[in-house]
Amino acid sequence: MVQLDRTVDRGALGAAAVTVVLWASAFVVIRTAGHHFSPGAMALGRLLAGSVTLGVIMIVTGERIPPRAAWRGILISGVLWFACYMVALNWAEQMIDAGTAAMVINIGPILIALLGGMFLGEGFAPRLFAGMAVSFGGAVVVGLSTSHGGGAALLGVVLCLLSAAAWAVSVVAQKPALRHASPLQVTTFGCTVGAICCLPFAGQLVDDVAAAPLSATLGVVYTGVLPTAVAFTAWAYALSRTSAGKLGVTTYAVPALVVFLSWAVLGEVPGPLTILGGALCLAGVAVSRSKPRGV
Repeated sequence: MVQLDRTVDRGALGAAAVTVVLWASAFVVIRTAGHHFSPGAMALGRLLAGSVTLGVIMIVTGERIPPRAAWRGILISGVLWFACYMVALNWAEQMIDAGTAAMVINIGPILIALLGGMFLGEGFAPRLFAGMAVSFGGAVVVGLSTSHGGGAALLGVVLCLLSAAAWAVSVVAQKPALRHASPLQVTTFGCTVGAICCLPFAGQLVDDVAAAPLSATLGVVYTGVLPTAVAFTAWAYALSRTSAGKLGVTTYAVPALVVFLSWAVLGEVPGPLTILGGALCLAGVAVSRSKPRGV
């Protein structure tokens, strides 16, 4: 028998709950807006909306530029999470459904736990490597389940794995930065760095906005204001109050919410084999964060 480690700060848990709900909604909106926006243009639009929102909050609250000691983590998360992750996710969701993308990306908590143990001194859960094997086995099953969709669907799964890796590295880089800067500072400037990295897509964004229906453009703005500005700040707040490994566990609920929302809003449901692979991905995360009873 095993017992999951549930010792998460209540304030951090509340902030993480906000993040989970908003991130789940983003997967569905990205899938819808992706019919009208290219991956890079959508990422730039999202990041610009997020940067403007966060900038206004910074001015209202009187926050200042982060100290030099925080900038390494801000730059890493800005390039990898806010830029590379978002472009890769947008691209992936043009090839696979939102629920499948969410299930594959959610191997991120295992990678966060692994990197947190290696670089943050958080230690390694007793079953971490067993959980990694189960989760990556699940990712293989998801890949096999999408193989009938051709190379494009398989590329979508690979892009999700890359997104998970970018997320994990960024979380581990953010943790030290939060010792020197506030969650709002880290999120605002990380988002701004990401927007700068995506500026080469500015021409595509202008063209896509001109051609897209208003609903799609508003969807992109939504992903910038709530799933980015609000959710990423809430995540950084939670990360400042608990370990990276423990916080990663709180994203268990994202795939289930995404599958439900995808069914309710888009009429999309992953196939049985895909769901099995996704369940293995999540089971691996659960195994990795469990410990023998009495430990």
